[in-house]
Parts: sequence; C-alpha cells; structure tokens
Amino acid sequence: MNGLIVKDLGMTYELPNGGSVEALRGVGFELAAGEMLTVLGPSGCGKTTLLNIVAGFLAPTAGKVWFGVDGAKPVTAPSRERGLVPGREPGLVTAPGRERGMVFQQGALFEWMSVADNIAFGPRMRGAGKKEMKDIVEQYLNTVGLAGFGNKAIYELSGGMQQRVALARCLANEPHLILMDEPLGALDALTREKMQSLILKIWNDTGKTIVLITHSVEEALMLGQRLFVMAPRPGRIEREYRLPFASRGLDGNLREIKTDAEYVEKREEILSMIWEMEEEIMGRQERAS
Repeated sequence: MNGLIVKDLGMTYELPNGGSVEALRGVGFELAAGEMLTVLGPSGCGKTTLLNIVAGFLAPTAGKVWFGVDGAKPVTAPSRERGLVPGREPGLVTAPGRERGMVFQQGALFEWMSVADNIAFGPRMRGAGKKEMKDIVEQYLNTVGLAGFGNKAIYELSGGMQQRVALARCLANEPHLILMDEPLGALDALTREKMQSLILKIWNDTGKTIVLITHSVEEALMLGQRLFVMAPRPGRIEREYRLPFASRGLDGNLREIKTDAEYVEKREEILSMIWEMEEEIMGRQERAS
C-alpha cells in the first residue's frame, strides 16, 4: 500500500525517578495517499507523541510505522542504541525527511530571515539554484495568499500570516505527507476559519496526505475526511468517524456547514465523549491525591 501504515504502536517514557508513563498503546491504522485525517482527544492522550513518531522525531517502544508513495518503507528515528544515522541505513525512511513535512503550532520560523528566505530554506539545503528558489518562493507565496510579502521580516507579520509562511515553507520541500500539530491553535476565531479554508484548498489542489492534530472538535469535523478520537492515557483510538464535511467545505460556506444538522449532531456526540474522558482523568487525579 502507498500512504501511511501504523501498526500496534506503543510509547512508554522512562522517568528520571525510575517510574514510567505509557503514552500510547496498540495504536494502528492505515491512511491512503491523499487522505486527510484529524486527531483529537483530551490533553495527555498522546496525540503529539503519535505525530512525532510518524515524523521520525521519536522512536516508539513498540510497533512500527511505514510510509511511502512508491511502496511503504519503515520509518525510524535516530537511535543511540542502534547507532543509526539518518539517511545512512538502506530501506529506511529516516528523520528528517523531506517526504514528511511538519507544521508546528507556533510556526518555528527563522526570525532573522525574511519571509522569502524562510520559504527557500529547504530548497537551498537540497542545492536548488537561485532561479529555482525564486520560482518556488513565488509559487508558494501565491498558494498561501502572501504574494508581495517575500521581503517582509517575520516579526512584521500577524500570527495568521506567520502560519501561512510556515505552511508555505513546508510545501516548498514538496512533501508527500504533511503533519500538523495544532497549527491554528493560537489564532483568533476569524483568522482560524480563514486558515481552515486555506488548508482545505491546499489539500484539494495538491493531493497531499495530511494528518492534523487539534483540540477543537469543530475543526476536526470540518477538516477531516477521517477523524480519530483518542482515549486518555495510555493513548489509543477510541472511535473513528468518516465524514463528508471536508469535501463539502471545498465548494460551500464553512459557517453554513457548521450549522448543518448532521454536523451539529456529530459535534455534540464527540463533545460529550471528550467531556466524559476529561471527567475520568480528573477522577483519577483526585483519587491519586
């Protein structure tokens, strides 16, 4: 299969005091090339851990991840125990890898560089020439609606514009899989809605496979062809939804879709589920104290 395969994934963190925390247990799914998946759940359910393992930033303590567009290959993270060096071990997709792009919550932009230089960073690292870099920058500035802002400094931009730059920088590396860790979480409501429309447009226009982590039920419903609700620690997939709203959002008004009876029903169902999970977590904490 082409795309993303996650099988029996587990992650346990060893603590300095000798204890341990099981962040993930038995997580498994397959994501076809071009699908959009959103993942939500209560704080501490392992959403970001899952994303970091898929990105290759973390090595899981159990299970495996495969990814590829010409046949899936194992994904691994650098490991001191194994003496693994990224890119040196044949047959592995290692981190960092341009086939998997990451968009963080706060953008993680280079503040000392211009917008254009941020976007051109990846192509420059792979040896692109000046003309190619210029063309790439212009292409993705247009894609994210920032034409004419290439010479601006990062600090001159609003939060929403900075996230557009972060998305353009990711796209400039031509990844097949885009991983997003709450990329819209710090934005105001109006800017967030505009960015949701932009993400849907990019997904439709480019055919990229996207995995987006969010705390917002509305956002998860609006952007996900598939949606996973994760249960509290140890994190695992509690329920999966297959949804029509992302496809409808390409041609419709997002605000109208969010008032649709089916959308409202799913939103209330998931909110109730997560509320019960949060109550369970609070009960655990009270019993532990």
